[in-house]
Amino acid sequence: MAKRVRGSSTRPGQRARLQRRGSAAPQPTTGPSRSPSTSLTAAEEARAAELEAEILASERAAETNITRARERSRRPVETEIRVRSGSIAERASHEYAYVARDVRKIAVIGGSLIALLFAIWIVVQASGAGQL
Repeated sequence: MAKRVRGSSTRPGQRARLQRRGSAAPQPTTGPSRSPSTSLTAAEEARAAELEAEILASERAAETNITRARERSRRPVETEIRVRSGSIAERASHEYAYVARDVRKIAVIGGSLIALLFAIWIVVQASGAGQL
């Protein structure tokens, strides 16, 4: 049984009860006993139908969002390391692919810096700015 919270009459994910004026429950009216002053006009009925359709649409959207979130949380994590039968080299190539990518980046940046320094040295030697 779920733990109850003091002062709250609703559970999480549910709307609060509507506060009605007058009687606690609406009295059903049928047939000829219905007075003309309590009946709704066609415009009021149409507006009520529109409001109900909007409420139902928003509830459906909320439910689909909740189900999508649940589905996403149930999916297995793609970055999990799967143990496969095979050689150690095969598993190491998958596990350390990021290391090879980083080493390539370091080599490209280091090589470009060395080429830049060499180009600056050539310019300084050709212009004679290095001579005192």
